[in-house]
Amino acid sequence: MNVKRTKRREQILPVVALCLLVTLFVTAQERNEWKSVRRGLNNQDLNSVIFTDARRGWIGGDAGTVLRTQDGGATWTRQTVAGVEAGINDIYFRGRDDGLFLAANGIYTTPDGGATWREARRFAPAEFDGAFPELYSVRFANKRRGWVVGSVSRRDTVVDSLLLRTEDGGASWVRDRAPAREELINLDFVNAERGWVVGAAGTILRTADGGRTWKQLRLGTNAGLYSVDFRNERVGWAVGERGTILRTTDGGDSWFPVQVSLRSTLLSVRFVNDDDGFIVGRGGVILRTTDGGRTWARQPSGTTQNLYSLFVDKRNAWAVGGDGLVLQYER
Repeated sequence: MNVKRTKRREQILPVVALCLLVTLFVTAQERNEWKSVRRGLNNQDLNSVIFTDARRGWIGGDAGTVLRTQDGGATWTRQTVAGVEAGINDIYFRGRDDGLFLAANGIYTTPDGGATWREARRFAPAEFDGAFPELYSVRFANKRRGWVVGSVSRRDTVVDSLLLRTEDGGASWVRDRAPAREELINLDFVNAERGWVVGAAGTILRTADGGRTWKQLRLGTNAGLYSVDFRNERVGWAVGERGTILRTTDGGDSWFPVQVSLRSTLLSVRFVNDDDGFIVGRGGVILRTTDGGRTWARQPSGTTQNLYSLFVDKRNAWAVGGDGLVLQYER
């Protein structure tokens, strides 16, 4: 089971039977379909996936798992990172060689395209009055300015949100006070000034000044939100519990629900251009839009494993999830 608290929470929510449950496994010869390219690491979840170009990519997962490909995902090699035993919640690259991953309360960096990793910063409970910090998501707006979000807990109960900022490329981090105490799960920035954070109990935060100030947006929903993706300063999406899909066209001033015929928890949303996007979630759910997120259609995934993370580019989409599952979609 994944160590990330948000996953444990959403896994115990009641699951409504999904219509059109797909049991067909897609063969590797089919194009425009999802195919399984790896099934390994039994009983371990994969939580994050990213590619820096057509050939080089990384996946992070439970028990310090780092998988690396240098041939476009045809093969994956497991890397051992000394001292990392906790689950890796997020992997992010801000350039071809310069990357980070988050594992529990630690930030790890690589200067050489993932060939080597080192611990850059570990946040101790002593810094939070004895409560334990956990880091969920990291993004950079440029090479120097970046953010990490997460939560602070006592005995497995969230007591505060966690919002960290760096202005020197990750050499040092400072904590900013967020206007919400719920756990913060995912964030996205479109430039050095404008960014958004989503989290538990329908939390959405927005900044228009590079994180110096944050505004909490009121949505009228208490559904936990697990992923946010913006195409530009105005158009974005957020997804979460009970099949929640939210869309904004005014930078987050207002959000409108998009109706879909399922109630599964949705865990990741990514767009490759203004029209074409994907969502993945519990039970192998995959949704696709070709009209800018106004409507969504179910795609066969060939699995009932939970899918936790997405990466998309012009040629491929990748999804990773439970039991070491990696799926690839070739357009």
